[in-house]
Amino acid sequence: MSDRVDQEFVARVRSGLDREIAGIVAETTADWTGMQHRRLAERVKTLVAAWRGDTGRTGLLDVALHLTGLLRGLQNPSGLFRGGDNVDSPPDSAFSVNDLADVALMLRVPQAAGHPLVAALDELLTTITPALVKGGVHTPNHRWEISAALARLHRLDPRPELAGRVAQWLAEGADIEDGLYSERSANYAAYVSNPSLLVIGEVFDRPDLIDAVVSNLDATLDLLLPDGAVETVLSRRQDQGRPKPLAGYLLPLRRIARLRGRGDLSWAAGLALEQGLEAPGHVAAALVLDPDLALALPAPVAPPGTRRRHFPAAGLLVDRTPVATTVVFGGSDYPRQRRIRSGLANSPTFLRLYAGAAVLDSVRLSRTFFGLGPFRGDGLTLDGDQAVLTERVSAAYYQPLDPAELRADADYGLGDDGRFSAAMDFAKRGRDEVTLETTVRVDLTGDGAELSVEVSGAIVDWALELAFRPGGTMHGARPVGAAWQLDEGTAHYRVGDDSIQISVTAADHAPADGPPAYHPGEEYAFLGGTDAASGEILYVTGKAPARLRLNLLSTSRTNS
Repeated sequence: MSDRVDQEFVARVRSGLDREIAGIVAETTADWTGMQHRRLAERVKTLVAAWRGDTGRTGLLDVALHLTGLLRGLQNPSGLFRGGDNVDSPPDSAFSVNDLADVALMLRVPQAAGHPLVAALDELLTTITPALVKGGVHTPNHRWEISAALARLHRLDPRPELAGRVAQWLAEGADIEDGLYSERSANYAAYVSNPSLLVIGEVFDRPDLIDAVVSNLDATLDLLLPDGAVETVLSRRQDQGRPKPLAGYLLPLRRIARLRGRGDLSWAAGLALEQGLEAPGHVAAALVLDPDLALALPAPVAPPGTRRRHFPAAGLLVDRTPVATTVVFGGSDYPRQRRIRSGLANSPTFLRLYAGAAVLDSVRLSRTFFGLGPFRGDGLTLDGDQAVLTERVSAAYYQPLDPAELRADADYGLGDDGRFSAAMDFAKRGRDEVTLETTVRVDLTGDGAELSVEVSGAIVDWALELAFRPGGTMHGARPVGAAWQLDEGTAHYRVGDDSIQISVTAADHAPADGPPAYHPGEEYAFLGGTDAASGEILYVTGKAPARLRLNLLSTSRTNS
């Protein structure tokens, strides 16, 4: 493999670093007052990375020393940093320690000898280390963030208690399946799990951890959408409603592309760089500590224009052809957990379609049924070109208590019905259930998808909601308030020369009683909130029981 330097990459890093340094130098103490410890640590790392590129600029170390003093002032008696709503948090402090331990390693050069920053940083890391060795976590990725901090501290000063604590966390196993970490979050894969496992694997010679990162990068390429974002509808974290650019994956992509000779990862690294350098100081520090990251990568190899990936554990299917990309999601945690909660995959979006510049961001099925919210598939099965999602929901009316359960004081236990709570001793009562069953079939056609929806059980209104990315024009549908409605025939959503054609090809149902609307469910409505999709909204409505077939056709000439 070539040892020549990737001059374009290095030039972009230097240019971005110069801008960051100019911004930091222009700041004042007032700007730093009240600043979170992670932002302060990032600045220290950026300053020292820039100094390593020009050791004559000793003033940069003086600024870094001042910031380190501010960090020292943010330490609690435990040694951990204050800041944020996670109080006295080992994992939150670990983010800063990861940066500061890299700084300490960068300062191990003769030119830094005698500068007070070295001693100040050593004192800070010494006082915080015991809390990281014994500290706990509350999310899966925190295990790897803390372990990475301990690995970096061990690299500076090898000690058995550091290695032993990392071994404790690693004994739980890397939480990865089908290339996806258990949180299924592109954000945390890019910024926490992948970089953390890489440094842990390097320090403790664990090639299996490198393999886990490779597996995630492979999955990421299959989750990559035509607009350069990584699919997040499957995520169990805050990014499940937001696109995640590939840019955050830049360094792991470069590292693994060169380590494994992977042209496809070189191609992805090029795309990530084109999206913009997110943290030049962080990248510059990585180049100081691992100069091979600056070397030219293998020749880029673009992934095939036609490819498909089914992620069974996540209930996700991504199908890409030269003219359309279709995403089908049936992996919501809601059918099993019965709650909307941080750490769960909550999104009711079950279909997305890309057709060049025309993008159908979300297809959802809303219904008026006891405030239980929209359809969320309980898993995804794939049979050839057909993906199938199903859901059964129910609500109950309760019978009188048996005579033996009656209380003279009428004080019955406060219980949770699954929809609401009341002092009714629900578990001791007979139930009369009302059910609603839904089956959604998505047939992949190569140029789009044919969507079949069947709703049976209770007689209720439903609304199929299609949310298109803004920027285009709707044709063939009738306006309904700020949205559109299609009862029969065909509509088109056009953006320039690209469009998505929506055709009602079969419909067997009565018309809905009410106007089209999206109902987020009682868990949102009770708090005055919503998870409603945005964009240009098109509704197809009816009343259950119902059968509906809809054809979604890309008329784009290219899917990029």
